[in-house]
Amino acid sequence: MRAGIIGVTGYGGLELFRLLTAHPEIKEIFIYSSSKQGQLLSDEAPHLIEINQDKLRSFEQVESDELDVLFSSAPSGVSTELLPSHLDGKMKVIDLAGDFRLKEADTYRKWYGKEPPNTSFVNKAVYGLSEWNDKEIKEAALIANPGCYPTATLLGILPLVKTKVINPKTLIVDAKSGLSGAGATPQKASHFTKANDSLSVYKMNKHQHIPEIEQTLKTLTDTEVNITFTTHLVPMTRGIMATMYAELADDIQSHSVSEILNESYHSKPFVRVFKENTDLFTKQVYGSNYCDVTFGIDERTNRITVVSVIDNLIKGAAGQAVQNMNIMFGLNESEGLQQSPLFP
Repeated sequence: MRAGIIGVTGYGGLELFRLLTAHPEIKEIFIYSSSKQGQLLSDEAPHLIEINQDKLRSFEQVESDELDVLFSSAPSGVSTELLPSHLDGKMKVIDLAGDFRLKEADTYRKWYGKEPPNTSFVNKAVYGLSEWNDKEIKEAALIANPGCYPTATLLGILPLVKTKVINPKTLIVDAKSGLSGAGATPQKASHFTKANDSLSVYKMNKHQHIPEIEQTLKTLTDTEVNITFTTHLVPMTRGIMATMYAELADDIQSHSVSEILNESYHSKPFVRVFKENTDLFTKQVYGSNYCDVTFGIDERTNRITVVSVIDNLIKGAAGQAVQNMNIMFGLNESEGLQQSPLFP
């Protein structure tokens, strides 16, 4: 198979390149950049010197008939302009930005502050939450790859919302991400003097992943949910920990929650369910496509705490994109993603 990567010099794009070069079914990779065309990829990414000597192509050089699958790791807004012209051929497209995730145009305008793509393309897009949408993903030509925070949040909480174990109106999500989640372009929040030895909160009640989580909960569980969702940056390179709180329905016991989580993911190779009250840490999934989940029940308050951890650049972006590619092409879901986490 031949694959293309738009936006290969970003963090997500470089992880896609790393995963695809080790994928047994990928024989050739075409790489594209918006502003660095003509340069060697290794000039922009010195860790690839003597590993790759290809020059970056411009977006205009994307040829649908020479690719089997195209990954777009460009910023939100770019996909809206670039991808529609490539959606009518045989080539599969996986977009890692947010352009095709939200089905309502006005919702996209409100939360992203941009004009949405044409509705016909949005309607074609399948939300690529691999563990929950695999049947739709198999038939899709366009995948809207989920955001990193939604992936961690939804994998942890979906089984409990679907089985009505919790009161969804009480759902609160406290999520923390490493600085790579802010992207490769320098920002004030990621400046060393602000980020080092510090914890910061941002986009309170305004994060663009809020409607994505709510829409997915509605689609997959037929439950209207308005969540309280708060995001933080922590001084580490990568990783997300999502801590979710909700009131329990009546007479729910910890063994019932364990059964629900294990039943939901027993056949899913990349979600690992841990025993109640397990101490999770982000390093246990570092560099891997795993999502690890645990929970704890406070009988005193009748609340449950669900915790999930992922690597935001792998399971939260490039790894899930490759997982979706595998599903789309009828490959083993784990193909090219069997790496164990890096530790320490």
